[in-house]
Amino acid sequence: MFERCLYFNTNALARKLNNRWEQAFARFGLTPSQGYLLRVVLERPGLSQQELADELRLEKSTITRFLKALEKKGFVKRSVVSGNARQKAIFPQPGAMGMKGELEALGDELYAGICAALGEDNVKSFVAMSRQMAQSL
Repeated sequence: MFERCLYFNTNALARKLNNRWEQAFARFGLTPSQGYLLRVVLERPGLSQQELADELRLEKSTITRFLKALEKKGFVKRSVVSGNARQKAIFPQPGAMGMKGELEALGDELYAGICAALGEDNVKSFVAMSRQMAQSL
């Protein structure tokens, strides 16, 4: 019945992937989205909320919500950018900096696990096609 339905099949896949990623990031007390946002901040300190939203392909309001949660945990700090009170740069805090290697290792672990299950060529092709489709829509 759903052989041609992109919506149903991609959501079914997303639920399975989300479950794996949620379990993996739980050891840090993070959601997968918070974990990926933190990885970007650790890699590129000083990005604005808009730059983070663009990088993660999320709405700025969603980024704001994630940042509030990460600030409560003491992982990031928002700082005003040169006199513009409306624009803030995001910087990692010491507790987050100590997790950088572990978060990168987790990313490698998740990638290796999904490649073992699906095949690395399939994963690379699917990711490339998904990114292209998202841009097209």
